[in-house]
Amino acid sequence: MARIRLQSVGKRYPNGFSALENLSLEIEDKAFVVLLGPSGCGKSTTLNLIAGLEDVTSGALYFDEQIMNVVPAHRRDVAMVFQSYALYPHKSVYENIAFGLRMRGHPAADIDRRVKDAARRLELEALLDRRPHQLSGGQRQRVALGRALVRQPAVFLMDEPLSNLDATLRIAMRAEIKQLHQTMQTTFVYVTHDQAEALTLADQIVVMRDGVIQQIGSPEEIYDRPRNTFVASFLGNPPINYLEGMLTEEGEALCFQRGSLSLVLPHALALRLKGQAGRSVKLGLRAEEVDEHSVPRPGETLHGRVSSVLPVGSDQYLGFEAEGKLLFFRVGRDLRHREGENVALSVNVNRLQIFDSGTGDSLLWSGNGA
Repeated sequence: MARIRLQSVGKRYPNGFSALENLSLEIEDKAFVVLLGPSGCGKSTTLNLIAGLEDVTSGALYFDEQIMNVVPAHRRDVAMVFQSYALYPHKSVYENIAFGLRMRGHPAADIDRRVKDAARRLELEALLDRRPHQLSGGQRQRVALGRALVRQPAVFLMDEPLSNLDATLRIAMRAEIKQLHQTMQTTFVYVTHDQAEALTLADQIVVMRDGVIQQIGSPEEIYDRPRNTFVASFLGNPPINYLEGMLTEEGEALCFQRGSLSLVLPHALALRLKGQAGRSVKLGLRAEEVDEHSVPRPGETLHGRVSSVLPVGSDQYLGFEAEGKLLFFRVGRDLRHREGENVALSVNVNRLQIFDSGTGDSLLWSGNGA
């Protein structure tokens, strides 16, 4: 098993491009950590440094207490699963899974036992004699997982492994990967730009941007207590809504004010924003934090006009024009609205996010994620 630590790690290429700057990260033994961010944020570079596929330019990389900067990839006891599957087309499923073990000189009986055990876990037993072209995308991905599984590595590294699958298969494969982690009790590091994968798989999410870690936390912490507008915007479907406005005092209450909208902040939030009255802020309101069933109350109501109604199965997305902004909310499919209709929505003020208008930093976040 392995605990991974990156200490002030940087990665700079010969052309001068810096993919990572002073990155520090600790991955506990047996954890499932997801590196999440847009293309070019440095998440795949981080994974490649851990794997030994690229060299660390500065800083130090440790497995447990052993520094790994110059340890070659084949001596790191890691197994990697790629987006492309990378299966040998002329070899059977059995031989694809067994290939790495044969190259390392494992006895034939040990190889057979490991391959068949992996095939049983991944429901590939009936497919062992087939070639990759005879398999579906999900089956090929399970073969790629099996090839890594038989290695019994200390660390599993996965780089966008499900991005080539359709939506239904991705959901099924997420469940398989989660079960695999729980069974193996091995360290998993998983790279994705898909928020749904991060939220469903991870014990801990690392949100990255331009080679810099923005926030580290559990899925609940990242979603409920984002450190800045970038993190808040990266999670949520539809994305979080923003309204620029000002914090004002009305009697003993602290409010968010924008035009005719005045939302009274609950006592717990007001305490954390004590002394901030008069400050320009950006209000964050997630798509699910409105309700039409509740009776609208002063200080908790958003008035606007429905601009679009988009059914999405069990829910529907409302395009909603309010205070000069187009907002999007997710509501139940039983609500019947027409385009152009004026509607009053109750806002869950206990779940509001408040960010500085200039920096985008949360005014409610603290170093412990609270």
